[in-house]
Amino acid sequence: MSETLTGAQALIKALEHEGVDVIFGMPGGAILPAYDPLYDSPIRHVLVRHEQGSGHMASGYAHATGRVGVCLATSGPAATNLITPLLDAYMDSIPVVAITGQVAQTSIGMDAFQEAHTWGISMPVTKHNYLITNVDEIPDVIREAFHLAATGRPGPVLVDVPKDILNDTLVWHKPGEMNLPGYKPSVKGHPKQVQSAIDMIHSAQRPVLYAGGGIIRANASDRLRRFAELSNLPTVTTLMARGAIPDSHELALGMPGMHGNYTAITAMQKADLLIAIGARFDDRVTGNVAAFAPEAKVVHVDVDPAEIGKVRNADVPIVGDADAVLEQLTFAMEHFLGSDPAPARTEWMETLAGWQRDFPLAYEQDPEGPIQQQYVIQEMHRITGGDAVVVAGVGQHQMWASQFWGFEKPRTWINSGGLGTMGYAIPAAIGAKAGAPDELVIAFDGDGCFQMTMQELVTASVEKIPVKIMVLNNSWLGMVKQWQKLFYNKRYSATDLTSHTPDFVGLAEAMGCAGIRAERPEEVGPAIEKALAINDRPVVVEFKCDPDAMVFPMVPAGGSNDDVVLSAEDLA
Repeated sequence: MSETLTGAQALIKALEHEGVDVIFGMPGGAILPAYDPLYDSPIRHVLVRHEQGSGHMASGYAHATGRVGVCLATSGPAATNLITPLLDAYMDSIPVVAITGQVAQTSIGMDAFQEAHTWGISMPVTKHNYLITNVDEIPDVIREAFHLAATGRPGPVLVDVPKDILNDTLVWHKPGEMNLPGYKPSVKGHPKQVQSAIDMIHSAQRPVLYAGGGIIRANASDRLRRFAELSNLPTVTTLMARGAIPDSHELALGMPGMHGNYTAITAMQKADLLIAIGARFDDRVTGNVAAFAPEAKVVHVDVDPAEIGKVRNADVPIVGDADAVLEQLTFAMEHFLGSDPAPARTEWMETLAGWQRDFPLAYEQDPEGPIQQQYVIQEMHRITGGDAVVVAGVGQHQMWASQFWGFEKPRTWINSGGLGTMGYAIPAAIGAKAGAPDELVIAFDGDGCFQMTMQELVTASVEKIPVKIMVLNNSWLGMVKQWQKLFYNKRYSATDLTSHTPDFVGLAEAMGCAGIRAERPEEVGPAIEKALAINDRPVVVEFKCDPDAMVFPMVPAGGSNDDVVLSAEDLA
């Protein structure tokens, strides 16, 4: 029996058809017709306090669940407020579908109230986008948007819907068979290339398996671990791949890059073979590209062919899904080895073990204070046993969290890697908790980041989403201060927040959260215990931390990874 619906009703029904269980959004004029059927829908709507928050919540949801995150906004300024989270998702390959209202088609181009060229503005920051011009397109466009967001290299897709389309009517039809000419992402790698990779891996003396965020996106962590063990490959996990192999694993070297650990950085630099899977040779990993891993041949596996050869030439390029190609590589390696073990590479393994022993990540916590940020992170890990989803903002606290939290599982580390979006942590944590309500979700934030999106704590409070926000307050824009100290002769221009830091505990309580403060090292553990015991509302814990702490190791921007700086004294 045919069913006549408005475009707005069809939009919500299409989202239900895709299995959407939560939408993060805020109503407004052009999108208002869609909010009427949403009132009766089983889809949960989380009312944000700023549209940027809705985009980051959708991202956090997708990070934590592996499903497509959905955000909803009206036209004009609401749509432009989504641009930052869309670009953030685009840089980190996060599947998000954003739906925006648009002025009526008769008003497009007329400078109508709250009109913006959303389709054009969002084109560079999305994987694909749509402007719906016929109400009958809604079911198929929504299906396509979700397919595009979640397949191949995941990413954000925007659907712009004029108000007259939402008010028009159609006879409901389920989405038809998708016909997307030109969009056929590779899944399996070419067998000859896979065999070439196996030959190269087996003959390498100093190989490193270079795991990127694509491992997490492809749900390929189990296969990565199996292949690393089978092939005896020491493995680095980039900022976006933390948890892809357990940090406790004997083959795990930790995070490479600008603020990675010495062993991971130097292993890549001295390798004779890099097996990059789901990684894009980001500048924060490579440092000076011309000086990066000069003796290494490269096997590069990526679902996006545009990434292969973009930064570093690949000796063996393999286009395909990380999980599928790892399955092929594992099968081929098993066949190659037969009953023989993988090469022991004893000298290389002993060298790596020596670096791990001689250059560990370290800090000192004076019992008299001030509180060291690393100490807070390690205490939280100790008390929780590491059983949590960890979210971070951007800056020093992000690097310390990645360095000092032991990640054992995928999808337990959520951060803004490629774009480095300050203010990401609070909304992303809310989205993660909404998607994984049974998980403990902890956000480590800085006082600078916190003040960018703290209004979303009202959202968390009203919506009863009990996230734990740990504010590592050093009263500075810490990472910028670190650069000013090291490279700008201690000229601290516009980074000192000391005289402008608000009462975070008072703010938290005003927004319906529990507020806790720790000012001395001995107060850190009890403050964490108290925060973990409160589960009926969000909790904000402010830790008054060392204003002079700096993140090391460090490779100065544009420098060679051969020149790892282990302390400020190394730069003197």
